[in-house]
Amino acid sequence: MAEAYLELGSNLGDREAYLARALEALGAWPDITIRRTSRVYRSSAWGVLEQPDFLNLCVQIDTELDPFDLLQACKMVEVELGRQERARWGPREIDVDILMMDDVDIETPGLTIPHARLSQRRFVLEPLAEIAPDREFDGLTISRLADALREDAPEQVCEVDPDATAHVEELLRRGAGIATEQT
Repeated sequence: MAEAYLELGSNLGDREAYLARALEALGAWPDITIRRTSRVYRSSAWGVLEQPDFLNLCVQIDTELDPFDLLQACKMVEVELGRQERARWGPREIDVDILMMDDVDIETPGLTIPHARLSQRRFVLEPLAEIAPDREFDGLTISRLADALREDAPEQVCEVDPDATAHVEELLRRGAGIATEQT
């Protein structure tokens, strides 16, 4: 059984519903068990700046899937929820990225684990630090990396959104429901 961390993001349509539906779909996937989810964070766009703000969260899972099968599951969830292919780093209905997976180190054209830009993005580090503060990346803890990026990149706005968090939790309660441990 492997431990992995995923990042979910949305900045089009009913963002909270996309996040909740993605969590439900991942939780229903064979060989994936959701262990913890972060709160929902509102963040400014990264890369292509002229687009709506994102809602992001991170999730810790246990999985029997290998990294490539996990990537396939993430992509299938995106397609199931109606993600349309657009410009790189552009707006999206839902995005599901693998951030880390045990001690896996892979760099292929289609998959890089740990995620190539993990340490450069507050919208990843802030929610990841909430659920895995002591997990190490490049010799530093995730919480330490988040603290450093908060100081080094204040232009990257990323804050907990209590209303969006409550809305996602309510949608999950009303939906099929999955077992998660909210921090």
